[in-house]
Amino acid sequence: MRLLTDVTPLREIPAFRRLWLGTMLSRTGSAMTTFAITLQAYNLTRSTAAVGGIGLATFLPLLLITLPGGTFADRVDRRKLVLAITCCQLTLSAALFALTAAGAASLWALYAVVAVSAGLSAVSAPAQQTFIPRLVPRSQLAAAMALQRIVFQVVLITGPALAGVVAATAGLRGCYLADVASFAGALWGVSGLPVMPPVRESTGPATEPAAGESDAAVTGKRMPSGLAQTLAGLAFIRRTPALCGAFLADVNATFFALPVSLFPAINAERFGGNPRTLGLFATAIGVGGLVSAVFAGPLRHTARHGLVMLACVAVWGGAFALFAVAPTLWLTLLALALAGLADTFTVVIRGMIVQQSTPDEFRGRVNAADFLVGAGGSELGSLEAGVVGSLTTPVISALSGGLLAVAGAVAIGAALPQFRRYRATTVVKA
Repeated sequence: MRLLTDVTPLREIPAFRRLWLGTMLSRTGSAMTTFAITLQAYNLTRSTAAVGGIGLATFLPLLLITLPGGTFADRVDRRKLVLAITCCQLTLSAALFALTAAGAASLWALYAVVAVSAGLSAVSAPAQQTFIPRLVPRSQLAAAMALQRIVFQVVLITGPALAGVVAATAGLRGCYLADVASFAGALWGVSGLPVMPPVRESTGPATEPAAGESDAAVTGKRMPSGLAQTLAGLAFIRRTPALCGAFLADVNATFFALPVSLFPAINAERFGGNPRTLGLFATAIGVGGLVSAVFAGPLRHTARHGLVMLACVAVWGGAFALFAVAPTLWLTLLALALAGLADTFTVVIRGMIVQQSTPDEFRGRVNAADFLVGAGGSELGSLEAGVVGSLTTPVISALSGGLLAVAGAVAIGAALPQFRRYRATTVVKA
């Protein structure tokens, strides 16, 4: 059995390789901005609740826009949609740099920028997730998901570490300026893709619309209303136990055990508030995640996806409980690395469940729900951790959240036996 992640999609599919490299560059800049906004909010207020408010400012647009955004992605050329939104995100990052350089970046201004950015991502992210199953064959889907996760973990390592150095030397505006430059990678990666209109799998291979021809004409059917499509997508998720279980397990993990909003306070309390040390927190998660992403080869041979995902969620919660009580920096970073390792396996398996269980005509909507669960749950979790931390202490908040995530994984496994026994439809034999 191969331990290392299969790099065949990078080697044999130029469009996927270009998208992969461009995404890595762009997300590094985005990670620097996320670091800078978190630190800037804490510096302005010295309040974990205010930092947690970033989660609320992110979650509300996600809640309102993600599902309609996924429906919209199932009606248009997804490549053009992502390119247009990327240009808008570039402009927004430039505005954030200008606000900070001018000394006008108040807490409410940060909240406003975060909210608009979240609204744009709510439309773009589900559309981007539809690219992978259109670019790679089904037998390479697990490898492509693991490679995408490697991007995330490399960014998690390099982004905060770079941001900590830049913030300490050039100020937070330097982080924002780097993000503006990084959008060149996103534009380069997406611009090289073929057109990506949604297709009905029952009609055969994907076809491109002729000049002046609508996507509805390609499918041969009159396109239903946006509301009807959204409801149809939710109905599809509801009648698919694998999707319901995967989404619920992820919400349990991110809502209870994702204490990012506590990082600045715990760093200040235990380690003197050095920005470089704060950058190491996220970097440690990234190192653990990168190790598991690089050695994700066995996931191609794993059939019990439901059980493995629940086990990884329990490890994730236990790692953050350890983080809460770790007395030294090395043990703190080790706990965060363990959380990152479990998170990668969880996300890769969830991605495989989503893509294997969903036909292309539903992918925009199901990926929208997946994005809402992943991003929305984490933002609510950040808010929950910040509020509980302000009412009690950051340590109590992180510890209780981690233990509740472990208990939740056990409860989901007991309440949803269909998900616990779920087996992958496509497993590569050793």
